[in-house]
Amino acid sequence: MSYIENILSTSVSLLKGMKMTGYYFSHPKEIYTRQYPENRKTLKLPERFRAELTMPHDEFNRHRCSGCTACEIACPNGTIKVLTYMETTPDNKKKKRLDTFIYRLSMCTFCNLCVDSCPSDAIKFNQHFEHSVTERKQLTKVLNRQGSTVTDELK
Repeated sequence: MSYIENILSTSVSLLKGMKMTGYYFSHPKEIYTRQYPENRKTLKLPERFRAELTMPHDEFNRHRCSGCTACEIACPNGTIKVLTYMETTPDNKKKKRLDTFIYRLSMCTFCNLCVDSCPSDAIKFNQHFEHSVTERKQLTKVLNRQGSTVTDELK
């Protein structure tokens, strides 16, 4: 009996989809497809859309990354590599500092685990989604800028 019910529900679902397809086939003026790239200037992406990992810097070239490597540990497929060095503070304490933050866009699954795990909110996803390049190595990016320093004031 459940086999027959399954066939009937599948048939009803198929007919609903065919009805919708038939309607759009017979009414070509009502097209709901977004025409990309013609609508690039008016394109509105959802706020939660994730496209590329970034590290915001303020006007003084400061960022919030302390080099704790929590994002690297949270990444399920090794997209992020955080290179650090030890710095001696004026009171003779050793502190870990960020040297290079390497992000491999070609390996990223956009899972957001790195952003969620960051204790200082130093990284976030932006909405830049056009990533076509001619060479794969162009998808490997260094997120911290040359000569940047760490700050706690960046929002």
